[in-house]
Amino acid sequence: MRSWLPGFLALAAIWGSSFLFIKVGIEELHPLHLTLYRVATGAVTLLVVLALLRDRLPREPRVWAHLFVVAAFGVAVPFTLFGFGEQRVESMLAGIWNATTPLIVLPLAVLVFRTERLTARRAVGLGLGFLGVLVVLGVWEGVGGAHFTGQLMCLGAAACYGVAIPYQKKFIAGSSYSGLSLSAAQLLVAALQLAVVAPLVAGAPPVPTGLPVEVVASVLALGALGTGLAFVINLRNIRAAGASTASTVTYLIPVFAVLVGAVVLDERLNWHQPVGALIVLVGVAVAQGLLGRRKPTPVSAGTPAVPAAEPAARR
Repeated sequence: MRSWLPGFLALAAIWGSSFLFIKVGIEELHPLHLTLYRVATGAVTLLVVLALLRDRLPREPRVWAHLFVVAAFGVAVPFTLFGFGEQRVESMLAGIWNATTPLIVLPLAVLVFRTERLTARRAVGLGLGFLGVLVVLGVWEGVGGAHFTGQLMCLGAAACYGVAIPYQKKFIAGSSYSGLSLSAAQLLVAALQLAVVAPLVAGAPPVPTGLPVEVVASVLALGALGTGLAFVINLRNIRAAGASTASTVTYLIPVFAVLVGAVVLDERLNWHQPVGALIVLVGVAVAQGLLGRRKPTPVSAGTPAVPAAEPAARR
């Protein structure tokens, strides 16, 4: 545990704090401009790491075509939706909605991409998670208004991850390229997508030197730390602790998001939002087999273990 726990907690803190940096960034930047600067910074960071490790970008056109889809649904669109969402809701609430991603991944993986199989346990977990979503939304208070719209945008961002993760698992995960290579290429494609779309929708991005220091620092933190360095830490955690253990960082991200939002921005939640988040996390744990797991049946020494899917570095 000593070999991976510090990195595990650091990763949860980095990804949980990303929602704070988004909140600070959108005070001066259009969400599309914030995402463009963030993704470009992350791409440069990973390209530098790629060069230091003497790795290389993919060369097959087929892989780049699939990366175009993953870059859109796994990076460009959800990052921007979180920016639009946090113009209307608290950063801590955005962090809570991010935790719903596994609940969206599973039905899409089962019904659309057919990379997973639906079991009774997973169905129960999905049901609990859906109940938690309704509690977080506070549907008994009525729907509508900017706050509700902001929550739907954050949920839409999580839904984009729900498309990107099983798509990546089906069409890209089996390639011969390293995870670092694929992620660097993905961020590079997303940066190009945003460089085309952002000026058309939001106008020319402002010159970084004219932005307040705290906004520039937030962009650097989001790009270099949350999108660049965090991926390297996540890979190390997977190697040291295994993919299954490393993926449980999902449960700590909303905790850090709530703590940072409360301490730094003095944000407050309604009682039903953390309660709903807890129900969501229980549902995710049940669906992933972390609660009520039976004692594993012994296997022969020659039977390879199937690793759990690694969590997406999309915070």
